[in-house]
Amino acid sequence: MDKIKIQRVQTGVRIEKRILKVLKGLAEYHDISLGDLLEGIVLHAFEGKQPFGDDSLQKIIELKKIYNLDLNADASHNLVEENEK
Repeated sequence: MDKIKIQRVQTGVRIEKRILKVLKGLAEYHDISLGDLLEGIVLHAFEGKQPFGDDSLQKIIELKKIYNLDLNADASHNLVEENEK
Protein backbone atom coordinates (compact mmCIF):
# COMPACT_ATOMS: atom_id res chain seq x y z
CA MET A 1 0.00 0.00 0.00
CA ASP A 2 1.22 3.49 -0.80
CA LYS A 3 2.12 5.74 2.11
CA ILE A 4 -0.65 8.15 3.11
CA LYS A 5 0.33 11.64 4.20
CA ILE A 6 -1.42 12.80 7.37
CA GLN A 7 -1.11 15.43 10.05
CA ARG A 8 -0.58 14.26 13.63
CA VAL A 9 -1.23 16.28 16.78
CA GLN A 10 0.14 15.96 20.29
CA THR A 11 -2.47 15.03 22.89
CA GLY A 12 -2.60 14.72 26.64
CA VAL A 13 -4.70 11.59 27.08
CA ARG A 14 -4.97 10.06 30.55
CA ILE A 15 -5.01 6.26 30.66
CA GLU A 16 -4.88 3.57 33.34
CA LYS A 17 -1.26 2.86 34.21
CA ARG A 18 -1.21 -0.92 33.64
CA ILE A 19 -3.11 -0.63 30.35
CA LEU A 20 -0.46 1.81 29.15
CA LYS A 21 2.33 -0.58 30.15
CA VAL A 22 0.71 -3.41 28.17
CA LEU A 23 0.22 -1.14 25.15
CA LYS A 24 3.84 0.06 25.28
CA GLY A 25 5.03 -3.54 25.58
CA LEU A 26 2.94 -4.57 22.59
CA ALA A 27 4.20 -1.64 20.53
CA GLU A 28 7.78 -2.60 21.41
CA TYR A 29 7.06 -6.22 20.49
CA HIS A 30 5.88 -5.09 17.04
CA ASP A 31 8.70 -2.50 16.77
CA ILE A 32 6.27 0.37 16.21
CA SER A 33 5.49 3.52 18.14
CA LEU A 34 2.72 3.65 20.72
CA GLY A 35 0.92 6.18 18.51
CA ASP A 36 1.05 3.85 15.50
CA LEU A 37 -0.33 1.01 17.62
CA LEU A 38 -3.20 3.13 18.92
CA GLU A 39 -4.03 4.42 15.43
CA GLY A 40 -4.17 0.84 14.17
CA ILE A 41 -6.41 -0.30 17.03
CA VAL A 42 -8.80 2.60 16.49
CA LEU A 43 -8.96 2.21 12.70
CA HIS A 44 -9.78 -1.49 13.11
CA ALA A 45 -12.41 -0.71 15.77
CA PHE A 46 -14.03 1.92 13.55
CA GLU A 47 -14.69 -0.84 11.01
CA GLY A 48 -15.75 -3.44 13.58
CA LYS A 49 -12.62 -5.49 12.88
CA GLN A 50 -10.44 -7.37 15.37
CA PRO A 51 -7.20 -5.37 15.68
CA PHE A 52 -5.09 -8.31 16.90
CA GLY A 53 -4.15 -11.67 15.46
CA ASP A 54 -3.45 -14.78 17.51
CA ASP A 55 0.24 -13.90 17.97
CA SER A 56 -0.57 -10.45 19.36
CA LEU A 57 -3.36 -11.79 21.58
CA GLN A 58 -0.93 -14.28 23.13
CA LYS A 59 1.59 -11.48 23.74
CA ILE A 60 -1.16 -9.38 25.36
CA ILE A 61 -1.97 -12.26 27.74
CA GLU A 62 1.71 -12.45 28.71
CA LEU A 63 2.04 -8.69 29.17
CA LYS A 64 -1.15 -8.54 31.26
CA LYS A 65 0.36 -11.15 33.62
CA ILE A 66 3.65 -9.25 33.84
CA TYR A 67 1.92 -5.95 34.67
CA ASN A 68 -0.84 -7.46 36.85
CA LEU A 69 -3.57 -6.12 34.57
CA ASP A 70 -6.75 -7.80 35.77
CA LEU A 71 -9.19 -5.50 33.96
CA ASN A 72 -11.33 -6.68 31.05
CA ALA A 73 -13.97 -5.15 28.76
CA ASP A 74 -16.54 -5.28 31.57
CA ALA A 75 -14.53 -2.56 33.34
CA SER A 76 -14.96 -0.20 30.40
CA HIS A 77 -16.58 3.10 31.40
CA ASN A 78 -16.49 2.09 35.08
CA LEU A 79 -12.95 3.18 35.97
CA VAL A 80 -12.49 6.06 38.42
CA GLU A 81 -9.36 7.64 39.85
CA GLU A 82 -8.34 6.39 43.31
CA ASN A 83 -8.97 9.82 44.81
CA GLU A 84 -12.47 10.08 43.27
CA LYS A 85 -15.68 8.64 44.68
